Amino acid sequence: MKNTRKLRKLEKQMDCATSFDEWRDAAIAHDELSGTKRWREVDQTSQYDYAQIRMRLDRLRSLRARHDHQGLLFALNEGIHGNMGGMGRSTLYRRAKFGTKHLIEQYIDEVNDALRFLAELKSDEISTQDKLDFFYRSNICFGRSALMLSGGGVLGFYHMGVVRVLLQQGLLPRVISGSSAGSLVAGVVGTHTDAELEQVFDSTSLHFEAEREASVFSRMFFGSNPQIDVRDLETIIERQVPDLTFQEAYEKTGRQISITVAPAEQHQRSRLLNAITSPNVYVRSAVMASCAVPGVFPPVMLMAKNVHGEAQPYLPTRKWVDGSIADDLPAKRLSRLYSTNHYIVSMVNPIATPFLNRDGRRGKLASALGSLGIGVGRELLNFYRGIAQKQGDNWPRFNLLLNGIHSLMDQEYSGDINIIPSFRWYNPAKILSHLSEKELLALVEGGEHSTYPHVETIRVCTKISRTMEEILHRFEYGDLRPTEAEYRRPRSSRRRPQPTRADREAQRERSAEVPRRKSTRKKSPATRGKSAAAGKSAAAGKKADKSSREAA
Repeated sequence: MKNTRKLRKLEKQMDCATSFDEWRDAAIAHDELSGTKRWREVDQTSQYDYAQIRMRLDRLRSLRARHDHQGLLFALNEGIHGNMGGMGRSTLYRRAKFGTKHLIEQYIDEVNDALRFLAELKSDEISTQDKLDFFYRSNICFGRSALMLSGGGVLGFYHMGVVRVLLQQGLLPRVISGSSAGSLVAGVVGTHTDAELEQVFDSTSLHFEAEREASVFSRMFFGSNPQIDVRDLETIIERQVPDLTFQEAYEKTGRQISITVAPAEQHQRSRLLNAITSPNVYVRSAVMASCAVPGVFPPVMLMAKNVHGEAQPYLPTRKWVDGSIADDLPAKRLSRLYSTNHYIVSMVNPIATPFLNRDGRRGKLASALGSLGIGVGRELLNFYRGIAQKQGDNWPRFNLLLNGIHSLMDQEYSGDINIIPSFRWYNPAKILSHLSEKELLALVEGGEHSTYPHVETIRVCTKISRTMEEILHRFEYGDLRPTEAEYRRPRSSRRRPQPTRADREAQRERSAEVPRRKSTRKKSPATRGKSAAAGKSAAAGKKADKSSREAA
């Protein structure tokens, strides 16, 4: 009974924590009091292959201790996998309030240390070419993480809290997608450097922006003329998102943002706009199109920068609307473009949040019935959509409506790590309505609190991929960059992102330092003596050759 009171007190401290450090201290104390700490220390459980993980951990440690570098490289080659022995199973990260099995954490730390050790190993032990082949290939095999921000109207301020915590913890992925309200947050993150984002997410700045947004929202959604509302929305986007194209934004920040837009006409497919598919499109234009809720805002024509630096229409015969209608979480497209295979989802879409499993404790029967209900609904919708398509000319608006509903139901609204609000239902009338400054700040704080329980999971699950990204960046633009004579670019390097503006500057500086070091290098007395002797010997040789030619 006494422990129960203490546990409730710690849970209350976690709920009221004003920072991640406060939440972490309360969570660790909760695990120790509840006995979950003992569960973390014991290897055995039926949820993963603990024997295989222990064997591989011991092998990696032994290889490093014996300085068997080739054996270590071979062992890593066969074991770079994010779900080795089932260690990526989500249930392993839900039992404890903070962290997972110590064995899993130790194994990931050992792989991480081994990768850094091999990267910095001298080339006479393992050649630079072999190291580059390994890291480029492993980077693709292991994959990358992406953050996907859903649509949700004014609930998009929840994403601000999620991004703020991930940024503070150094865990914000470089691949980020956004739809509808999520596209505005993705646009802000993708067009500001880390230093600028610290100012954007500063508490004073958030209070000031919340006050301004609240005053704008009060005018935006209560006007009789939708065009006036569009101008207000444009004002918000212009203030938050700089006037950059996707390519310019990537070169500035190194973040690979993608924004989903849906077609306003039939027989068209949704698009994922980013620095690869549409580098010259303005980010502002894409955000405006993705926020164009049908029936509230008119469709938007995308704008792009031409070769003369002027703005011109992009696909001038097409207009676009809210991206969450067609592809709220574009996981498959991100995988194809950026080699992502691990997804962190910030979900506030009111269509999906009531049906998502927050804590993983939903029974098998409930999960099965939910999946069955969704499947039956999709099939019924397909049946009615088939009838409507036959009458496409007679029922154009009804056909368009059915297509939109089908797109909403036919999506996957979850990822590997799901950050979901504490509220299950939200009044639909308030999704596009006036919110006070207090309500907007409460959404930001709600995003922060919902992210705290997932921070350590994200840190553990993305540690290896973040290390490989860092190592490859050092090989390409940093202190590990070899000379061109030492290596050839592996074929797998084609999947690497293009250099940013900062990368090119670092590369130029490093290239300029090499000849400077060679010219300023001083010779020792012994070296100067050898050089002088070599010069005299060469002169004597030339004189002897000349004498022999004259004699001939």
